[in-house]
Amino acid sequence: MPSSAQKPDSRSKSSAAKRPSSWLRSLVKFFLGSIGLVLAVIAGLAIFLAVALAVAYPNLPDISALSDYRPKQPLRIYTADNVIIGEFGEERRRLTPIDEIPQIMKDAVLAIEDARFFSHGGVDYLGVVRAALANLGRAKSQGASTITMQVARNVYLTAEKSYTRKIYEILLTFKLEHSLTKNQILEIYMNQIFLGNRSYGFAAASETYFGKPLKDVSIAEAAMLAGLPKAPSTYNPIANPTRAKTRQLYIIERMEQNGFITAQQAKTAREEELQIRTGRNAGRVHAEYVAETVRQLVFSQYGEETYTRGLNVYTTLKSTDQTVAYKALRKGIMDYERRQIYRGPEKFIDLPSNPQETEDAIDDALADNPDNGDIMSAVVLEASPKRILAMRLNSEKVTITGEGLRPAQSGLADKAGPNIKIRPGALIRVVKTPKDTWEITQLPEVEGAFVAMDPRDGAVRALIGGFDFEKNKFNHVTQAWRQPGSSFKPFIYSAALEKGFTPATVVNDAPLFFDAGVTGGQPWEPKNYDGGFEGPMSLRTALKKSKNLVSIRILQSIGAKYGQEWVTRFGFDADKHPAYLTMALGAGSVTPMQMATGYSVFANGGYRVNPYLVTKITDQRGKVLLEVTPPALNESMRGIDARNAFIMDSLLQEVARSGTAAKAQAMLKRPDIFGKTGTTNDSIDTWFVGFQPTLAAAVWMGYDTPKKLGDRETGGGLSLPIWINFMEYALKGVPVTEYQPPEGVVNLNGEWYYEEYAKGAGISSVGMQPDAGASSTETVPGAAGGIQVLPPSDEKKRILDLFKN
Repeated sequence: MPSSAQKPDSRSKSSAAKRPSSWLRSLVKFFLGSIGLVLAVIAGLAIFLAVALAVAYPNLPDISALSDYRPKQPLRIYTADNVIIGEFGEERRRLTPIDEIPQIMKDAVLAIEDARFFSHGGVDYLGVVRAALANLGRAKSQGASTITMQVARNVYLTAEKSYTRKIYEILLTFKLEHSLTKNQILEIYMNQIFLGNRSYGFAAASETYFGKPLKDVSIAEAAMLAGLPKAPSTYNPIANPTRAKTRQLYIIERMEQNGFITAQQAKTAREEELQIRTGRNAGRVHAEYVAETVRQLVFSQYGEETYTRGLNVYTTLKSTDQTVAYKALRKGIMDYERRQIYRGPEKFIDLPSNPQETEDAIDDALADNPDNGDIMSAVVLEASPKRILAMRLNSEKVTITGEGLRPAQSGLADKAGPNIKIRPGALIRVVKTPKDTWEITQLPEVEGAFVAMDPRDGAVRALIGGFDFEKNKFNHVTQAWRQPGSSFKPFIYSAALEKGFTPATVVNDAPLFFDAGVTGGQPWEPKNYDGGFEGPMSLRTALKKSKNLVSIRILQSIGAKYGQEWVTRFGFDADKHPAYLTMALGAGSVTPMQMATGYSVFANGGYRVNPYLVTKITDQRGKVLLEVTPPALNESMRGIDARNAFIMDSLLQEVARSGTAAKAQAMLKRPDIFGKTGTTNDSIDTWFVGFQPTLAAAVWMGYDTPKKLGDRETGGGLSLPIWINFMEYALKGVPVTEYQPPEGVVNLNGEWYYEEYAKGAGISSVGMQPDAGASSTETVPGAAGGIQVLPPSDEKKRILDLFKN
């Protein structure tokens, strides 16, 4: 029994001893099989990749051009002091070498986009694993797409999402890493990436969002910019400031975690209040008319390459002068606008009863009718004769009371028409007054132009072609042909000096009448502006008082044909100034640029200079393609004799001292101010053109479709204040200049004469018979001589010829 009981027990032990060995063999077998499977998969992938590489690699784009990276770059236009005033091209981009990109900007980008950029070979395998785990845990991730992969995608591939494109992206990534250095890849990325608002690259984005060069960004600003590549619209600090701030704070955290900044730097960056450029006018030099003129000039030379070659154009403008001119012209126009009848709100919108819907409706209306500089748009919420409550952007409410309502009283009256009545839902314009209160206003219909140039070489220092470029792109400085009125008289007086007239020559300010038999058409009875007559007076007095009848008699004496030929010496077109006596009153056609150029001849001693805007053009690498150096004044440029210019300067100085422009010297408090006002018939155009020896400027105001400005509006009242406001700033620090008498002039009893006319000077006179009319001009010749005396019959025949069509 004992023996039989032991047998089963021994078999059990033997079986138990064999089981672990069998299990282990199975485990080893499974493990080896798995390894084999993995190796097979790896081998399969290797074969697949090898085949893919063999097939796809030869078809990958040629990346050799990236070693000399030259992306599309826009045309940029600058002032003489290096302030950008215009940019033309589909892509705003400022190519910046990697060595010129601040380290803090590079660190911010690496912290959020690819912290291991300098250690991986193009594909960050640890990043892939980390991203996968983060996605499983729904945690924040930096993503698995490296900077090199983004370069491959952004430069060469489409946005298509497919396995094929991903394979090409990886293969292209390897090719980039093999062919380029890490710094080259990073440079391409930081210049190529799209960052919203038409900005490509961080240098352009820094200017777009902060209005500063990339080299000046702070840690906080760099972090804000580094948040844009992921989603430029979502994290745009202008459109979505809250999301942009959230993204910025996370990037600052990542920068600290990666050791790019200290804890204290991170704390300071989080607390920094950023100044974001909001709106198209923020911190901008308004030179849109100049930029467009230059664009056309460059396009005529370079064609479509203008917008992609990265050309930089430098102009003669001085940014401070341009800004002052812009403000002065707008102020002059708005001062005039305050005296006009209120034309009513720009539009009316329905205001929903729901507050949120009301705000949305107002935001939409304001977006369609944006602010025009300091003339801001608002929608009326409440209106009464004593108070207007209106809403601006961002739900800002403004209250207008008292004097602020005066410009729109007619729109608040009970009997106001439906299109003029100011009521809830009306879209109006408001401005902030110097007293920090609100005033209602309206966008002007009247236009204006301003141009200033250096009379010594023709360099244009400021040019404003109209009230607002977005509203009206017509450049009134160069394109508006208008009548100059009395501002043209100095050119007639200049011609007279060559015919023997002197500043002391006496001319009769008496009535003139030209009947139909003389004019060949309608009778003409010219008048002085004030309607009166003052009798005999010297040329000096006549010009400073702007006497029309004297100017006509002068032109009668020298001949309209001679006058027509003479004015071409100043740059005027003869065919724009028909040889009729009306030319004496400025009835021809000129542009403001022509007037500034013409007065420059007086200012520089008689030389004709051509206005110019462009001084230099360079390519994106800074290579000079064109450089303009105006010639020094020389006798080949002479338009009029130096004696003529000097005596005309004396006459124009008198106008600015005691004549129709006496306000000029009085307000500027300096004697070296010269110029002439101009007002055309029915006050359709008003002018002031004048100069200081280093700066000549012309101002014009009028309607595009000519109409009366007002019975009491004149060049002295409308245009001269604009000129004074500009010169007050532009001449700060400029020493007073006194013209030295040239050879051939003498001074007798306080008056200047040509030397040959000085003996017996001052006894000549013209038109001394008040009732002589147009057909009888008498001249008593003296030593000043040179004035042709015609019998009445010959004079009538000559006048008839002048009026023939």
